[in-house]
Amino acid sequence: MNKENAVGTAEVTRPTLPQTRTVTLTVNGTKHQLQLAPWTSVLDALREYLHLTGTKKGCDHGQCGACTILLDGKRINSCLTLAVMQEGKEITTVEGLAKDGELHPVQQAFIEHDAFQCGYCTPGQICSVIGLVNEGKAKTLEDIKDLMSGNICRCGAYANIVQVAQEALERRTGL
Repeated sequence: MNKENAVGTAEVTRPTLPQTRTVTLTVNGTKHQLQLAPWTSVLDALREYLHLTGTKKGCDHGQCGACTILLDGKRINSCLTLAVMQEGKEITTVEGLAKDGELHPVQQAFIEHDAFQCGYCTPGQICSVIGLVNEGKAKTLEDIKDLMSGNICRCGAYANIVQVAQEALERRTGL
């Protein structure tokens, strides 16, 4: 809406946006009510509001996969996903994979296969492998490489990560 000021120039008035709204997120089986700005990503909600820092912020543009989590059992880049759109869905982070003090089989396989070096990409890689199995699309080594290509490892543990994914597919070790 425009209106003229005393000098005769038009002033533009903009509608005010809501600063925050209440969002209920189910993360690792627990419901959390958070006051979030509508533009808050799932990644920022996890790290800044819930203090779940296992999910890493890498590029913040959906290109590296460090922020990969599971949403209803499927992998997503949490940096590209708005928290306000995830009500009623189950978010699983790396912190929620172990059950009753036992590591998830994919977490255990990462240790057994030495599938990490610096470890920064590891949480996203683990969630991606579990999501890959849950999605049921990968059948071959080439499928694994293609479907895991959104998760970047800069240290060189990639060959071992692929081994873990192959083993998980053989065992069908998803959630």
